[in-house]
Amino acid sequence: MATSSTPSPPIYHIQVLDRAFDVLDVLAGNGGELGATEIALNLGLHKSTVHRLLMMLQTRRFVERNSETGKYRLGWRLFELGSLAASRVDLYSIARPHVEHLVKITGETAHLGVLRGGEIISLLNVETHRSVRTPSSVGRRTPIFCTSLGKAIVANLPGAVAAEVIRNVDFRVFTRHTLNLSSFMAELDKVREQGYALDNEELEEGLRCVGAPVRNHLGEVVAAISIAGPSYRVGGEYLSGLIRSVVTTAGQLSADLGARAVRSGGSERY
Repeated sequence: MATSSTPSPPIYHIQVLDRAFDVLDVLAGNGGELGATEIALNLGLHKSTVHRLLMMLQTRRFVERNSETGKYRLGWRLFELGSLAASRVDLYSIARPHVEHLVKITGETAHLGVLRGGEIISLLNVETHRSVRTPSSVGRRTPIFCTSLGKAIVANLPGAVAAEVIRNVDFRVFTRHTLNLSSFMAELDKVREQGYALDNEELEEGLRCVGAPVRNHLGEVVAAISIAGPSYRVGGEYLSGLIRSVVTTAGQLSADLGARAVRSGGSERY
C-alpha cells in the first residue's frame, strides 16, 4: 500500500542572489575596502560578473565605491536595515526558548538578567521541576558583585562603563563567601579570561550559580544567562558539564541576536 508523505517545501536557488550575498560576505569579512579583481579572486568568479554585481549593489546602496581608490566597501543601506531589525528585536521572546532548553539539559532553574541602575534585574526565569529548586520572580533585583549574572555582564562592559557601575556599588556582606571590592575586581579578570562566571554561595548559603554573557549584533553585552541550584548539584563532577551548557546556550542566544563568533584558543566565543 502506498504511503503518503508531506512534500518538502521547494528550495529556490537564484544564482545572482547567491553571488550578490557572497560579495557582501567577502566585503564584511575583509573589514575594509576591496577592488573588483580582489573580490573576483576571493569568489572564483570572472571580474566582469563581479563588476555587474557591484553595480547592482551600488545602485541599491548596499555597497559604496571609493572615488579615490576605486575600491568598494559596505554601504549605508545595510546599516539602515540592520538598525531597523535591531530595534525590533524582542530579547524576551528570542531568549525564552533558550532558557527553557537550558533548564531541560541541566535540570536546574535558569535565568536571564539585564543590568539596570547598577543592579541585575531578572527578566526571565524558568524553574526546574525538581523538588529542591531555587524559586525566583521576574523583576527581582540582585547585586552585581555576588551573582553570576552580574559578574558576567560587568566583566564584559567597556572599562569606563564598568568602573562607573562599580563605583556606586555597596559591597554588603550576605554570606561568609561574599566578595569585597578587591576580590571582586580580581574575579572580573578571571571571568573575562574564562568566558563564564560563578556565584559560589556569595548571595545565599547553599546556592551556586553559573552565568555567561549574551551579546547583540554589535558585540555589546546586553544580558546574561545563568542556572542556579543547590551547591551539591551545581558543583563537583557535574560543574564542568553545567558550565559548558550555560556557555553554549549563551552563545546560541547571542547568535540569534546577531552576534558573531570570534575564534580564540581553538574555540569560538561570542
